[in-house]
Amino acid sequence: MPPVVQTVLLLTASNTFMTFAWYGHLKHFKSSALSIAIAVSWGIALLEYMPMVPANRIGHQVLSLAQLKILQEVITLSVFIPFAVFYMREPFKWNYFYAGLCLLGAVYFMFFRD
Repeated sequence: MPPVVQTVLLLTASNTFMTFAWYGHLKHFKSSALSIAIAVSWGIALLEYMPMVPANRIGHQVLSLAQLKILQEVITLSVFIPFAVFYMREPFKWNYFYAGLCLLGAVYFMFFRD
């Protein structure tokens, strides 16, 4: 499997864990003590690092650090929007679309302009 594909898959897994660690407690632990929410979030965040560290090592073999970061941001938004809309039941907002367009611009300048 090409390194970029491995990187994208691992970063997608990492971002899925990250999104649940950062925002899942807002749905499931609203009435719990803050210490409980923090402990659960840290446990999930540990799972985030397991695919993220190898993803960055693999990706850095073929991508610059800046390209790796922009790729991470695109994946983050690609994971966050469905999470917000379908899991957290937030209404879709057009600013998600516009943010995506801005990231496409970042991808263009980072990957296709030298």
